[in-house]
Amino acid sequence: MRRNACWLSLIVLLSMAFAACTNTETNTNAGANANSNGNTGLRTEGPPSPTATATPRYTEEQAREEREKAKANKETIGQSLEDAWIHTKIVAKLIGNTATPERKINVDVVEAAVTLRGQVDTAEAKAEAERIAKETDGVKKVTNQLKVVPAKAANTNANTKTTGNPKGKTPQE
Repeated sequence: MRRNACWLSLIVLLSMAFAACTNTETNTNAGANANSNGNTGLRTEGPPSPTATATPRYTEEQAREEREKAKANKETIGQSLEDAWIHTKIVAKLIGNTATPERKINVDVVEAAVTLRGQVDTAEAKAEAERIAKETDGVKKVTNQLKVVPAKAANTNANTKTTGNPKGKTPQE
């Protein structure tokens, strides 16, 4: 009889444990990873940002460094944190876009107004650089001063010197 009571207790405990595992109404973690890919790129550690701004976590130190780089490239950035952030975003987008030769494009940003200067090889590159600048958050105006200067065609004839004999003599003479 005692043996039957133990078996009965064991079955009841196992049944209760199984029922608890399948009860998703009280399981606060049920489906927690169902949309895990939907949250990629979201910050999960540390305190949340106090406000949602166009310049998240962009510091004055980063802005100072960006102004120094811009000055070395003969570019102008206004004194606001927002101008430096806009410059950083546009330059990064130009570098990441194979259609735009970022190294040939100067980006000036003053009071959220962007001026593009320099030379590009095609009208498409000029238009793409302007599109990138216009679509950057925070930009109020874009002035495109880029000049289209096609790359010089490589000289396909490496030997341009004539080898003719002006006096009509044969090479043996």
